[in-house]
Amino acid sequence: MSTFEAGAVLSARNLTHSYSRNGRRRRAAALTSAPALPPAPALDDVTLTVPAGSSTGLVGSSGAGKSTLLRTLLALEKPASGTVEIGGPELTARPVTPGSASSLRWYRRLVQYVPQNPAGSLDPRMSVENLLKEPLRQLRVDGDHTAMVRTALKRVDLDAAMLRSTPRELSGGQNQRVAIARALVVSPKFLLADEPVSGLDLPLRNSVLFLFRDLVSRDGLGLLFVSHDLAAVASICPRAAVLSAGKIVEQGATAEVFAAPQHPCTRELIESIPRPARTLTTA
Repeated sequence: MSTFEAGAVLSARNLTHSYSRNGRRRRAAALTSAPALPPAPALDDVTLTVPAGSSTGLVGSSGAGKSTLLRTLLALEKPASGTVEIGGPELTARPVTPGSASSLRWYRRLVQYVPQNPAGSLDPRMSVENLLKEPLRQLRVDGDHTAMVRTALKRVDLDAAMLRSTPRELSGGQNQRVAIARALVVSPKFLLADEPVSGLDLPLRNSVLFLFRDLVSRDGLGLLFVSHDLAAVASICPRAAVLSAGKIVEQGATAEVFAAPQHPCTRELIESIPRPARTLTTA
């Protein structure tokens, strides 16, 4: 493992972002004296680090700002202030901002996204082989693409016999693994996973969680695991952060945050889950 791989860190520093809440009200304001609404804060001075070789959980209620933070970390959204950086012990921290596809190829090779709904991200007309080769072509990755695809499938415990299959021929759990393989095929250093086990039944959920755990511990990937499933976060993430109204209100060791929450928003999240799920432990 290279020094960069061993000590790489993906960082969000003091991110602030707002969305306009006025919309149609602007037209109404032209006819009335209705005041314009102030921008709605989506991110409020958010600082978060994702080290390689470790998994970090991000939890929060709907509308907390999780999607905006993910889009900003993926260089799809430009913050009003703050920076996203990636670096390591022997690599000067490099800021990341939205740009052209060509200007972001280097970043897309390092940071990949695992979507919540693979059915919406996988073209049902394409074979698994072509789905996995597509990012290699788009990011202009050199080497034997066929071998890379087979390696990616092996990493997610899928048989090479599936290469000719299409998503519509696979189960939900198999499609989720294909989506993960598609992210892994370019050999990234970080995965940003958005609710990757929601909608999966318990056996499939657990198998995907075990897969993420192996990718972190065995391959040294950095994982940001975004989920409303606190038990899932606790099972694979040593550290967790709680996002509320665009602000990180609490973060630290997952077992401590969930066992003795200090912020009312964290306590509300804990109280909202079924009683058996409260006995949470980190891997």
